[in-house]
Amino acid sequence: MRVGGPALSLIVAESTSEVVDAVRAAGTSLLVIGGGSNLLVGDSGFDGTVVKIASSSLVVDGDRVIVDAGVEWDTVVIAALDAGLAGLEALSGIPGSTGGTPIQDVGAYGSTVSETLESVTILDRESGAVEVWDNARCGFGSHRSSAFKYTDRYVVLDVTFRLATSEMSHPVRYAALADRLGVSIGDSVPARDVRKAVLELRGERGMVLEPVDHDTWSVGSFFLNPVLTEVPDAARDAPQFDDPKGTKLSAAWLIEHAGFHRGYGAEFGAGTVSLSTRHVLAITNRGGATTADVMALAGHVRAGVQERYGITLTPECRLVNCSLG
Repeated sequence: MRVGGPALSLIVAESTSEVVDAVRAAGTSLLVIGGGSNLLVGDSGFDGTVVKIASSSLVVDGDRVIVDAGVEWDTVVIAALDAGLAGLEALSGIPGSTGGTPIQDVGAYGSTVSETLESVTILDRESGAVEVWDNARCGFGSHRSSAFKYTDRYVVLDVTFRLATSEMSHPVRYAALADRLGVSIGDSVPARDVRKAVLELRGERGMVLEPVDHDTWSVGSFFLNPVLTEVPDAARDAPQFDDPKGTKLSAAWLIEHAGFHRGYGAEFGAGTVSLSTRHVLAITNRGGATTADVMALAGHVRAGVQERYGITLTPECRLVNCSLG
């Protein structure tokens, strides 16, 4: 988002062993980051050590892809397609590094990382041990959840995916993607066609990073789609989806129908922040914003949804030294 204050110190770890050594030596005042695409830091910064994971190994072994946490995610998608492997194509164009993908079970266009993830190598900061966790141990389930989220205990070191040896995609599950491809839900098409269509759709929503496009100066979707055990009467018309913990609603629908249109917010931060002009879930830096500006608009939107629907939205991004109160 191009906001936030400085770190007291920064270590760039370029291998898994450097990551482990740096984390073990840093003590408790530590912030581990990848690409920073899902991170929002307060204007006062971070009074401690930041370890940036920049490890770079990517190995294709048959139908398995073993990837260091620091590898840019879209590089993994391309490598899989080049190797004739399918399963990641609908996750094309998502910014950030591979280490972040299991933390929030990254998903898009009907596909999630957990569907193809075989194992994760982690450093347990509490015990100091390096462990390999299989998919079942990672705690995937409800929307964007995992055992790694909302805790600093675990540092992801590498991720292994098991994919399908095929030039054809996994079945298309997302309506907008199926429409773009001209197929029905459940059809398979060449995997590269899915990638092309997904990149087009993401670009139209400002969800592919373009340095000159302020609609992409964001953390992507700022709020999670809320999962409720009971849907309030006021929100009965919202799009609803089954979830292991209840019913998932569309946060974008709630925001828009609470009166917040695309581009809303020019009055905040002297015009330095607004909702994206293409997608109401993205809060964007229009140039010269502070974290305080971003949080003011986010809090205003959340309060409006709460007032209209009685639903409290939760940030999807990681907040460091800042909060919505």
